[in-house]
Amino acid sequence: MSEADAGCAEAKVCNPVPPWRLPSDGLRWQTSYVSSKRSETSAGVAISLFSGAGGLDLGVEQAGYQVRAAVEHHRDAADTMEKNFLGLPGPVIRGDILDVETADLLKAAGLRGRTRPDLLVGGPPCTPFSKSGFWLEWKRAGLDPDASLLQAYTRVLREARPRKFILENVYALTYNNIASRSAFERLLREIDEAGYDCSWKVLHAADYGVPQARPRLFIIGAERGTAVPSHPSASHGGTWERRNTGDLGRPHVTAGEALDGLVSDPEAAEEVRGQYGALLPEIPPGENYLYYTAERGYPDPKFRWRSRFWSFLLKLDPDKPSPTIQAQPGPNIGPFHWDSRRLRVPELKRLFTFPDEFEFVGTRASVQAQLGNSVPPLLARRVAEAVRDSG
Repeated sequence: MSEADAGCAEAKVCNPVPPWRLPSDGLRWQTSYVSSKRSETSAGVAISLFSGAGGLDLGVEQAGYQVRAAVEHHRDAADTMEKNFLGLPGPVIRGDILDVETADLLKAAGLRGRTRPDLLVGGPPCTPFSKSGFWLEWKRAGLDPDASLLQAYTRVLREARPRKFILENVYALTYNNIASRSAFERLLREIDEAGYDCSWKVLHAADYGVPQARPRLFIIGAERGTAVPSHPSASHGGTWERRNTGDLGRPHVTAGEALDGLVSDPEAAEEVRGQYGALLPEIPPGENYLYYTAERGYPDPKFRWRSRFWSFLLKLDPDKPSPTIQAQPGPNIGPFHWDSRRLRVPELKRLFTFPDEFEFVGTRASVQAQLGNSVPPLLARRVAEAVRDSG
């Protein structure tokens, strides 16, 4: 195993300058399918930043916290939050986090005087550090202005003084390149300067029972002088990117298992059309456009080897977790259903572990974006439980 592959074998205790290893192998966490119901016991008050549609928030509530204030500037996502999180004492704060005062957040959560939140959660938008965006030279150079949203999180952390926190982001933030390294070092330094100890780890969602291959970075911590939370341990495992991950004693939950018994109505435009739509039915489950290459033995090759993104004409395998589902897939970007069509919203919810009764607001494209940008609630729950139980 290379040094890069070894990077995820153990959680990293936060230091102002992190050890630079690409997390990948040796993921060890614990998960199982669980009820989507909120916990009946309270672990305390949580404040949510960059709430999106509420995937992270739902997991936090399932772990026993009460999300009492949320900030989200996207209209449809904020509407989705308000439709599903009936415990919010007031409306979602719909504004740019850079313009939202911490005092207003505390007031919205019903916290008065020196009362502090028990938990701060949030996943600052990941565009600046997304692996798929590094082909843009200005992003590789670290020039994306959205990167400053990480500082919005640490500003609220410093001013609100929560007892514990959870920060989620794309795992490419840990890459050793110009765009990521300086941003990650600054983030960890600001967490330290705010008075918190933390640890970071890349968690593979499938190792927690989520039927989707989705690696995410979680930085979790507590105020200095208290126990630093540990990341949860896996109870599922299998093969991911040709490596074994998690606990192999319990196989990953597959897409077929997640969608089993689900009845959903056809959606408009679920048929894949255009220049390449007719090619999809012949592709076997679990394969992509490479099926039509000479290297795979196709008699009349239609594509050159590795000439497209891996998710081009990618089809679900019912016997494996779904590949990562994107927020804004192109017209020929999968994963597509093994029935050679686009996935329907009820199916997407299952693959993210949102409850069937969870309602999204907006157009079909907007719902796709809200889901693709969300943290799987089951993964969020396991992290929040570990933070809750850290002492």
